[in-house]
Amino acid sequence: MNFLYLFVLVPLVMMGVIALTRGENTKMIKGVMAAGSSLQLILSFVLLYLFVTMRSNGMDDDMLFRSDLQWFPSLNIELGFGVDGISVLMIVLSAIIVFTGTFTSWSMSDKVKEYFLWFLMLSIGVFGFFITVDLFAMFMFYEVALIPMYLLIGVWGTGKKEYSAMKLTLMLMGGSAFLLLGILGIYFSSGASSMNLLEIAQTHIPVAAQKWFFPITFLGFGVLGALFPFHTWSPDGHASAPTAVSMLHAGVLMKLGGYGCLRVAIFLMPEGAEIYTTLFLVLTGISVIYGALGAIGQSDLKYINAYSSVSHCGMVLFAILMLNKTAMTGAVMQMLSHGLMTALFFSLIGAIYGRTHTRNIWEMAGLARIMPFLCVSWVIAGMANLGLPGLSGFVSEMNIFVGSFQHPDMFHRVITIIACCSIVVTAVYQLRVIGKIHFGTVENEHHKMLTDATWFERVSAITLILFVGLVGCLPSFPMDIITKSLDIIIR
Repeated sequence: MNFLYLFVLVPLVMMGVIALTRGENTKMIKGVMAAGSSLQLILSFVLLYLFVTMRSNGMDDDMLFRSDLQWFPSLNIELGFGVDGISVLMIVLSAIIVFTGTFTSWSMSDKVKEYFLWFLMLSIGVFGFFITVDLFAMFMFYEVALIPMYLLIGVWGTGKKEYSAMKLTLMLMGGSAFLLLGILGIYFSSGASSMNLLEIAQTHIPVAAQKWFFPITFLGFGVLGALFPFHTWSPDGHASAPTAVSMLHAGVLMKLGGYGCLRVAIFLMPEGAEIYTTLFLVLTGISVIYGALGAIGQSDLKYINAYSSVSHCGMVLFAILMLNKTAMTGAVMQMLSHGLMTALFFSLIGAIYGRTHTRNIWEMAGLARIMPFLCVSWVIAGMANLGLPGLSGFVSEMNIFVGSFQHPDMFHRVITIIACCSIVVTAVYQLRVIGKIHFGTVENEHHKMLTDATWFERVSAITLILFVGLVGCLPSFPMDIITKSLDIIIR
């Protein structure tokens, strides 16, 4: 059996066990989630070890752990699996977020069984998307990852949850329609005998076809990557989602957009990418600046982090469009870094909101004296977000901007300088939030009676902080894996 199957089979088995468990037995359900998510995390590290070992032993195939299962032979549809360095890192990221999201949800008491069933369905879609190399299977897992979001937000969310859930679903389904058109166009114009990415890459899609299908495909994935002006679902969706769903949504789900743009649009249609680079650079540049400026204007902690995610995910698409190895390495590092630090932010926001019952920064002050662990964790996340050296954000942003400025075209350099201004804006809103909610005098008497993080909140935060520090202090390990994989994509 292919080792990759386990990343789909394990959550399926977990769903089966939870489905057979009585809804009142929440200890059993949470125990299954803790054991299963821990197993997935271990499996992801085993996969990373095996992948690095195989590469060091001279196995230089485009994809490792390849397998092709016939699904619909009459339509040339297969379940093709395989991974390279980029997808392995995304699998590790997904496993970390699912693990920490499980412990962040430990205090949940409302419809626990149904919540975790949909949570696992979402994780199946995410893992399946990263391990497949077949366009149809990729689209299928993409949809599996999106559909549970409606119920997770609409049932377990807060605030304008029905509005946010419907807005998110409609906009992402609209992006899926573009994506389906792009995938079908790629397949039929390539003349390949199957929808396997690697087989299609061996053909040459006519430039005339790329002119049509590159913008459609990039737009389809870009909607999930918060591409301007299709980003408006993101702040409302993040603000209304339960804490762990926000972690998985911003930490992993939005990465499907950047990964798809790189793996499908850029890889299969390089000439089309060169034609439309200017247009999409403008749109992604607006996402970077607009998201950062939008965060400054917010007072709700979730909205601040949501607009920050628009900016950072826009930076991923911005770097991919530079079409050089340094910037693309930075884009993948940014997906990894942003996934970790934004999951940490949402975890901490959920913990603070659960105690103060407010997310408004103007209603909080002096929390560092009351919740030192949560506040120190927040400062670490904020420093990573604004790009402090030694943490993951610095490494990714340096590669993005250095690689972008290497482009010989003057327009690319000018828009890179403009995008660099987002660093200053990010520092402004992060330092403002840290100063306002953690320092000063506690004005609310209710806040003086609050407690610090529980054991399960500490497990989630410490795990994420550990990896934010590891990526920042040992960047050469993931960067080497990414760079070797980009040799296949940049031809």
